[in-house]
Amino acid sequence: MSTTTVVIQKRPGFIGKLLLQAFLVLVAITQIYPLVWLAFFSLKDNGEIFSGDVLSFPKKFLWSNYAKALSDGNILSYFFNSVLVTALSIILVLILASMTGYAITRMNWKLSNLTMTLILLGMMVPIHAALLPLFMVLKNLHLLNTYWSLIIPYVAFGIPMAVFILGSFFKGIPRELEESAVIDGCGIYRTFFSIILPLVSPAVATVAIFTFLSCWNELMFAVTFINNTAYQTLTVGMMSMVGTYITQWGIIGAGLMISTIPTIIIYLLLNKQVQKSMIAGAVKG
Repeated sequence: MSTTTVVIQKRPGFIGKLLLQAFLVLVAITQIYPLVWLAFFSLKDNGEIFSGDVLSFPKKFLWSNYAKALSDGNILSYFFNSVLVTALSIILVLILASMTGYAITRMNWKLSNLTMTLILLGMMVPIHAALLPLFMVLKNLHLLNTYWSLIIPYVAFGIPMAVFILGSFFKGIPRELEESAVIDGCGIYRTFFSIILPLVSPAVATVAIFTFLSCWNELMFAVTFINNTAYQTLTVGMMSMVGTYITQWGIIGAGLMISTIPTIIIYLLLNKQVQKSMIAGAVKG
């Protein structure tokens, strides 16, 4: 009798887990579908794209689309520009935001709270609301059609969120660690870089991913501030591949697939750190 009772009690939990797994599989398929569709899309010609089934396998795998995207579409140049701008933006955001967040949250000075408030106000400003003022400033500084015309705005708009995330993690670190470091003879910079910063590596990874996505996918600044093709990024390059009378959509699909690869790589490298940061935030909450 007792055995039957135990089985009956466990069955609802099993069914619930089964339904949860089915739901998660459905969500995963929904998320992966666009990537699979893009992969098939990039291997077709215009005739097959407009006549065939959306998810049908290409009748002939046109790997030449990738070769044409790299050569005729100038994708390599756009790709290099995007990597350079994004990498420098991430590095500068991490350095400036981590040091700013540490100074505000771990050091005692009168205007720390006011400074944090002013920085967080930057999160309230829509990035494209500053388009015209930024254009005039960059023009007067002779920075238009340079990498810095994108890096400076990206860093400026990336710092508030980064300071908010990193600052919340710095607050949770015991002060005894810093006191021990000082007793052992560590200066403030060595304490920060050798002891404090490694402890918030999940938050650093989270900031890096957010900054990467915002810089890699940004279009409005890239279109407005860069007219020279030698400095254009991937988003502008993809847009310029659309022809006036005819467009080779397969080649554009190949270019989009190439531009998606870094995002996948970044996620695979840093997803565990981001998961740790979410768990840490939940525990602190």
